[in-house]
Amino acid sequence: MTFPHRPPQLVVETREIDPVEDLLAFADPRSPLAWLRRGEGIVGVGHMVVGYETGAAGFDPRTLPSPADTWREIAALAEVDDPVGVHGTGLVAFGTLAFDPRSQASSRLIVPQAVVGHREGRAWITTIRSTASTVAAPQVAPVPYGPYWSATLGPGALNPEGYQAAVRAGLDAIAAGEVGKVVLARDLVGTVPAGADLRRLVRALATGYLDTWTFAVDGLIGASPETLVTVSGGEVTARVLAGTIPRGADNEGDAAASFRLSHSGKDLDEHQFAVQSVLDALAPHVSSLRADDEPFALELPNLWHLATDVAGEIADHASALDLVAALHPTAAVAGTPTEAAMEVIRRIEPFDRRRYAGPVGWVDAQGDGEWAIALRCAQIGIEPVRGFAEFSDTIPVVAHAGAGIVAGSDPETELLETRVKFRPIVDALA
Repeated sequence: MTFPHRPPQLVVETREIDPVEDLLAFADPRSPLAWLRRGEGIVGVGHMVVGYETGAAGFDPRTLPSPADTWREIAALAEVDDPVGVHGTGLVAFGTLAFDPRSQASSRLIVPQAVVGHREGRAWITTIRSTASTVAAPQVAPVPYGPYWSATLGPGALNPEGYQAAVRAGLDAIAAGEVGKVVLARDLVGTVPAGADLRRLVRALATGYLDTWTFAVDGLIGASPETLVTVSGGEVTARVLAGTIPRGADNEGDAAASFRLSHSGKDLDEHQFAVQSVLDALAPHVSSLRADDEPFALELPNLWHLATDVAGEIADHASALDLVAALHPTAAVAGTPTEAAMEVIRRIEPFDRRRYAGPVGWVDAQGDGEWAIALRCAQIGIEPVRGFAEFSDTIPVVAHAGAGIVAGSDPETELLETRVKFRPIVDALA
């Protein structure tokens, strides 16, 4: 349900329940709605209320209010009964936003009819209904998992040779002074069996990559290591990732790989671009801002990242969605200067990224929330995901991976980096 004029009035009730062993079991097998990390998080249940949608028929996105303003209006009208008061209780919307405002993909905030959550040893169920809706409340109960399945994947619009040519074009743009850094992606395309239980994909990512944000929102499914922004009780935190190297084959090789990354001039330069873009974007909204003096090597199952944690105190009552708008796109996924990098991406990449590298996460009635950058992900059903019935035997799937290009980048090395970054989603799809 979308609303062109007045948003729906929502009635929200949260109640504590016994601990939940498997949150994902409550999600819709064909269109899961989930946000998970180390077994904690929230899942949406039942038919969805779309609170914000740039792709709604008859709408001009340029005339719509921002997601943050739209959500403030929805939250202000809601009647919320939440005695639990834990991060993620009460009124919640899941969101997925397009990478590029010129994208053909829709940006959406989705309010489910029910949310099941678990955090810090406490579990709850939130029910959400519109006073104008006649849709029956969903049954909130675990659903048995369907059979295992596998996807087929192959080169998309930019094959390995084409990607190396794209990197060389990016280097030309850097040499010409257009940009200092540009992030270029390539794609894999394929199909998923019709009727597949997509929770299998979410579960594979959640168990294989515990320290990432595992998400499923409107057909976008992935496991991102990069926190775009978290807002809780007036505090904001972010984790910036830029600079990558594959894990070593043994302990000695792994230690050597981490050392090389931490002392790589090229990777340190790339990382500093990304950190500075986050600091510059957050500065107008905070009274204080703290960042690590030096990046640390973040260990993931298949690679090392250079990482920097940023934290601050919000000074202007900005919500998570306000800060998402201020931060996106960061230099870690676009480049710098931002607008110039976006123009280079549009010129060089032969596809629409849609929601890849865009913000994905959730927001509550107070404006708190958790948002990541949609990386290590696949877009299932392309769009709209709820049109499964139009595909008789298979559902299309597309995945992307990218690398930051700076002066001195080597096309073959950048191609290898994208292969490492593809591994989590490709392995899970298999």
